[in-house]
Amino acid sequence: MDAHEVNRARAKLALFVADVFASVPRKDQRAKGDCYLRGLMLDGRRKSIQAMAERLPDGNEQNLQQFVNQSTWDPDLVRRRIAERMVPQISPDAWAVDDVSFPKDGKMSVAVAPQYCGALGKQANCQVAVSVHAVSDTASCPLQWRLFVPQEWAHDAGRRQKTGIPPEVGHREKWRLALDVFDELAGWGLVPPVVVADAGYGQNADFRDGLSERGIGYVVAVRSDVTVHPHDARPTAPAWSGTGRRPQPRYRDKPSSVAALAAGHGRQAFAEVTWREGSRGPMRSRFLALRVRPAGVRARRLARAAAIAEHGHWDGVLPEVTLLVEWPKDAQQPTDYWLSSLPAGTSPTELVRLAKIRWRIEHDYRELKHGLGLDHFEGRSWAGWHHHVTLVTAAHAFLTEQRLAPKADTPGSLSTRSSTPSRTC
Repeated sequence: MDAHEVNRARAKLALFVADVFASVPRKDQRAKGDCYLRGLMLDGRRKSIQAMAERLPDGNEQNLQQFVNQSTWDPDLVRRRIAERMVPQISPDAWAVDDVSFPKDGKMSVAVAPQYCGALGKQANCQVAVSVHAVSDTASCPLQWRLFVPQEWAHDAGRRQKTGIPPEVGHREKWRLALDVFDELAGWGLVPPVVVADAGYGQNADFRDGLSERGIGYVVAVRSDVTVHPHDARPTAPAWSGTGRRPQPRYRDKPSSVAALAAGHGRQAFAEVTWREGSRGPMRSRFLALRVRPAGVRARRLARAAAIAEHGHWDGVLPEVTLLVEWPKDAQQPTDYWLSSLPAGTSPTELVRLAKIRWRIEHDYRELKHGLGLDHFEGRSWAGWHHHVTLVTAAHAFLTEQRLAPKADTPGSLSTRSSTPSRTC
């Protein structure tokens, strides 16, 4: 947005800030929030505090630095109000789990470490955050964030003190952080219609089990080497000799990988599905849906523990889910795989639509990063990072809200001005 467009939106922005920053106690702090949001939305290559202050007529670098890095306002209360406000407007078809990386120099920015950096596509020095987004085919919005604390930070008292990491925050796997977010959002009265995630999460049997324990349906990507039994396979036990321990039921046939199972059905078993209208026409490919029982040591242990907790015993039967496989017309073999816990009668078209709806996350990150400066924060502290991410989320929510308004007189998405190409789903 240029300066004229920002000024035209100031009245609406003031009302938005008054609502979502109502938990911020002081009027002057809320005014700084308004100023920071305008700085994020205003055209400019760099969205660091210094750069934004120079572009804003009322920008004061010292005041903005204090508001972001030293003020004690609670970012979770602001994000809660954003989520409560945006979910009804978006009417999400799913909540999407993802993580985002922030390349960094040095080792003193909070939670920075050498780890896989999606932004660079390789191991690099970076921060990583887990995010949950409400998504539909027409709009989306981040609902909550968790900064991933690497193992090396768990007991580094010096860096923890300098960056202000709370004592109760330690190393926690990303899939656990995602489940923590779902629990927190449930406490806010927000429950997902279904969860979608990439294979980084979907591959994890504990993550899928955690969703099922919470009564949350899912459609999650998995790798081709995930092993399954056919849905009609049944565990059996050898006849008991009358001495020793009674044999336990188990599956006698070795499980197969989802890749082998799908390929075994042949190309002719796949049917064409169209799931949405893209910028270049209908999005379509060929898919097959099969009922299967995920195998593997961890899946078996989780199933056994759940059955014993509920019934006091386990009959050896593994839970049944749907395997969705994509085999594009011009591909030599299947390319993508998902597991879904949705009811068996769910149509393939609906499964495909949900599996593919993560394209909205690419849209979110393109706007959050390239348009709103999500990864431009130059501070090092825990509080500063969370304040900045919250303010970027608020700016994104405001722009999304204006685009959803029937008579909104606003420019197009900031992301559409970026030259960075998007990945397609």
